[in-house]
Amino acid sequence: MGEVKLFRTWSSPYALRIVWALKLKGIVYETIYEDLANKSSLLLEYNPVHKKVPVLLHNGTPICESLVILEYIDETWNTTARFLPEDPLARATARFWAKFNDDRVVTSIFRAYVTQGAEQEEAIGPALENLDIVEKQLIGKNFFSGESFGFLDLVFGWIAKYLGIFEETGGIKLIDEDRFPLILAWKDKFCDIPVIKESWPDQEKLITKFQLMREHFISTAAGSS
Repeated sequence: MGEVKLFRTWSSPYALRIVWALKLKGIVYETIYEDLANKSSLLLEYNPVHKKVPVLLHNGTPICESLVILEYIDETWNTTARFLPEDPLARATARFWAKFNDDRVVTSIFRAYVTQGAEQEEAIGPALENLDIVEKQLIGKNFFSGESFGFLDLVFGWIAKYLGIFEETGGIKLIDEDRFPLILAWKDKFCDIPVIKESWPDQEKLITKFQLMREHFISTAAGSS
C-alpha cells in the first residue's frame, strides 16, 4: 500500500470525496489540513498548477484534482469493490456525468448561492434545470452508479449535505419533494452508509463557514460594481 497522505481542508466537498473513497477501500492514510488563506509550501510544491486541495500523496508522488484522484484510488487499490464499472462505455458515461456535475451543477448552484436579489432569481433557473437533469439520472436506480453505490455517488455526494447548507445560509430553496423525489430518496440511502455518515463535517461549523463565505462574495461583488 505504501505511504498515503491527503492534503485537504475540513470543509471542502471535493476533498470529502477522497476521504470517502479511502475509507471505503480500507486505506490507511494521514490527513494534512491546509489553510487556503496561508497555503503551505508543500501544497504549493505538490500542486503548483492549481494550488488547491485535495492532493493525494502516494509514496511521495502527488496526484491532484478530485476526479483524477478517485480514479487513481480505484485503479491502484483494485482488489476491493470497484467504484467505476468495468465496461468501457459505462466508464465513459460515468466520466461524462462526473464532469457535468463539476462543470455545470456545482457552478450553477454556487452562482445562485453567492448572489442576491434579481441576480439570484435569475441564477436559480439554470441551477434547477441542471438539478432536473441530475434527477433523471436516478430513474429506475437506487444510486447514481446503478443498483449499488459507486463512482458517481462519490461525485454527487456533496448534494446530500451541502445543498441544505446552501439553502439555509443563502435564502434559497432548490430541492423539494414534488420536483426532486428521486434525489431525496437517494440522499437517504447515501447518508445511511456508515462511512458517509461518520465523515460529514460538523453541521454548525459548516453553516458558519458558508455564511461568512457568502457574505465575502457578495461584499466583494458589491465593491467591484
